[in-house]
Amino acid sequence: MPASALINIMVAAARKAGRGLARDFGEVELLQVSVKGPANFVSAADHKSEDTLFRELKKARPGYGFLMEERGEVPGSDGSNRWIVDPLDGTTNFLHGIPLFAISIGLERDGELIAGVIYNPAADELYVAEKGKGSFLLGQGPHDRKLRMAARKSMADAVVSTGIPHRGRPNHPMFLREVAAVMKEVSGVRRTGSAALDLAWTAAGRFDAYWEHDIQPWDMAAGIVMVKEAGGTVTDMDGGQKMLESGGLVAANGILHKSMMQILDGAG
Repeated sequence: MPASALINIMVAAARKAGRGLARDFGEVELLQVSVKGPANFVSAADHKSEDTLFRELKKARPGYGFLMEERGEVPGSDGSNRWIVDPLDGTTNFLHGIPLFAISIGLERDGELIAGVIYNPAADELYVAEKGKGSFLLGQGPHDRKLRMAARKSMADAVVSTGIPHRGRPNHPMFLREVAAVMKEVSGVRRTGSAALDLAWTAAGRFDAYWEHDIQPWDMAAGIVMVKEAGGTVTDMDGGQKMLESGGLVAANGILHKSMMQILDGAG
C-alpha cells in the first residue's frame, strides 16, 4: 500500500517497540523455573514497550493525546487526536512462551477511529489500516497483501474466535451460554489469547467472526479499523457503535454478523 505519513509513524513505533518485545520474549523460557520471576519480567517488558511507543509517537506528533494500558489517559494540546495503545496484548501468552501477542496502536480523530497498526513481533506480521485506504498485511512476499474478510455465508462453515473470561473476570455464566450456542452452529471455535490478533485475523479472513465481552479500548481500537477497512461489520453487542464504551463487540462479514447477533441474543 502507498503508506501515508501517519501510517509510517505508527509502523516505525510498532517495529521499534517490537524489537524490544522480541528480545524479551527470547528470555521468557529461561525464567519459567521461577513463579515470581516471569511475571515480574513480563511486567517490565510491558512497561518498556509502552515507554518506547509513548516516546516515539509523542516525538512524531507532540500535540496528540494518549489512552494507554499503563499510563491511562494522557491529554494532549491537540484535542482532536488521540492514540489508543496496547504495548503488549496477550500478556499471558508472552509469559508462557506462546508466540501469540501483539502491539496495538489505534488513532482516534474527533471521536472516530481512523487508523490502526497491529504487530506480532514473534511472527513478524504487521497489519495496518487507514480509513478509506484499506487494510494490509505488510511485507509478505514481494508485495503487501490487501486484507479481505472471508466471504463465507453459512455459520456451519465458519471458524469463530472469542475470548474466554479467566479467573477474576466477570460473566463466566454468560460466556458459557454464548459459547454453547455458537458451538452448535459453527465449524470451530478458537481462542488466541489476544483480542488484537483476533481482529487482525478476522480482517485477514483467517477467522470468519469474532466476539468478546469486557475488553478494553486499547485491545480493540486498531482492530476495529482493520475489520471495517477489510469490508467487515463491527458493532457492539447491541448492534451500535459504542464498542470502546461498552467493552464488547461482534465482528464478521455482513451476512455472518447478522447470524452471530441472532445466536448471541438467543443465548442471553
